[in-house]
Amino acid sequence: MNPWVGWTLAAAAVLAGYWSYGLAGIVLGVTVVVFWLLLQFTRAMRVMRQAGAAPLGRVGSAVMLQSRLRPGLRMLDLLPLAGALGRKLGEDPASGSETFEWRDPSGARLVVELRHGRCTGWTLAREGTPDDGGAHTVEAATGEGRHATPAP
Repeated sequence: MNPWVGWTLAAAAVLAGYWSYGLAGIVLGVTVVVFWLLLQFTRAMRVMRQAGAAPLGRVGSAVMLQSRLRPGLRMLDLLPLAGALGRKLGEDPASGSETFEWRDPSGARLVVELRHGRCTGWTLAREGTPDDGGAHTVEAATGEGRHATPAP
C-alpha cells in the first residue's frame, strides 16, 4: 500500500473517532492505528526471522519459486515464498533497483530484480541434464510476459 494512502486512512480513523465520540474517539482511533502498525511490524519480524534462519541465497527449488513470482510482488511477500534471504548481486541507488539471487541444489539459479522493493523481473537459469549434452536453458520473465531462449 502506498504510504500516503495508509497515513490518510489513519488520519481519517482519528477524525471519524473525534467526530463520533469526541476525545474518547481520538484515543480509540490512535489505538487502532498503533495496533495496525504493531501487526505490520510483527509480520515483518516473523518473515525476517524465518528467512534469516535458512542458508543465504538457497532455496528448495528455484523453478517452483519462479513459478510463484509475479510482477509487483513485494519483498516482504517474496521472502516467505523463497524461505531464505537472497544473495544481493547489485544495487543502483539512482533508480532504486536491487538484484537478488537464489540457487537450488540442482544448480538452477533465479535472479530477481526489485525496483523500490517490488519485483519487476526475474531470470531463471537451469543446468543442463546429462542426456541433452549439458546445454543450458535460460527463462526470463518480466511484467510483459515470459519467454525461453537457449543460452550460449
